[in-house]
Amino acid sequence: MNGNDALHAVMTATEAAKRWGKSDITIRQACSGYKKSAPRFLTNEARRSGSTWLVTVEGMTRVFGPEPINSIEK
Repeated sequence: MNGNDALHAVMTATEAAKRWGKSDITIRQACSGYKKSAPRFLTNEARRSGSTWLVTVEGMTRVFGPEPINSIEK
């Protein structure tokens, strides 16, 4: 994987929410879990960097399905 591919394989939770048509809180709760549910992402699919959650495209696809076609930038 070259550097450009690595940059496109990871995104913020906010970007992921927009791309997949989900709310920010849905993605953040999938990252961290909450009172009634454990985190949905694996340890290699999401991590916190400061106050920002970073998630992989692979993790988003596994948890939420393929990225909707209408949200892919052209």
